[in-house]
Amino acid sequence: MRGLYAIVDLGALGARRLDPVAFAAAVLRVGPAALQLRAKDLPAREVLSLLRELAPMCRRAGVPLVANDRPDLALLAGCDMVHVGQDDMPIERVRRITPGLGVGVSTHSLDQLGAALLTGPTYVALGPIFETRSKSHPDPVVGIEVLRAASVQAEAARVPLVAIGGITRERAGDLVGLVDAVAVIGELLPSRTGSDGLREVTSRAQAIHDLFAPAPVLAGAAR
Repeated sequence: MRGLYAIVDLGALGARRLDPVAFAAAVLRVGPAALQLRAKDLPAREVLSLLRELAPMCRRAGVPLVANDRPDLALLAGCDMVHVGQDDMPIERVRRITPGLGVGVSTHSLDQLGAALLTGPTYVALGPIFETRSKSHPDPVVGIEVLRAASVQAEAARVPLVAIGGITRERAGDLVGLVDAVAVIGELLPSRTGSDGLREVTSRAQAIHDLFAPAPVLAGAAR
């Protein structure tokens, strides 16, 4: 997992009257590291329907689809992974329900990170790194110094580390080398509407994803 971890947040999209499927399609054009559907207030049936619409789009793009919080819906929709937080279902129980799915875990401190790494997750997220408005009651800001320590732990465990919380394109540049991917919501939202807005979404996604893309190997270069 490397690059942009794009989050399709229905709350943020709804506030701007953006269609989640069209938004996801615009993001998928850059081939992000993963695409997560975050739909906290949507009925389960509607979440499942939307996941089932996104699943074939992600497969065609070769991008893992992640369901937030609901391993049951992730399984039914054919997702690749499920993401759980500290107050959600424990990872051990998630694995019993969906043994074939990858599991990512949100953490908000080095202690939580260490505990999560012991469970062998597919990836671990840490944040908020910066102040964020994507949650009504966010956890305290972690900061880059704690992220540096987390980077050492995650690398030792060979588990990809995802930074989350208040990440803009400029701030993402400061995280290169510390994390494998950055989870982004607000910075992907366009300032325009219609087709121009969707092109802007793709451009914003590409700019962040490229920061973490591996450098191309030059022809004839020593290996």
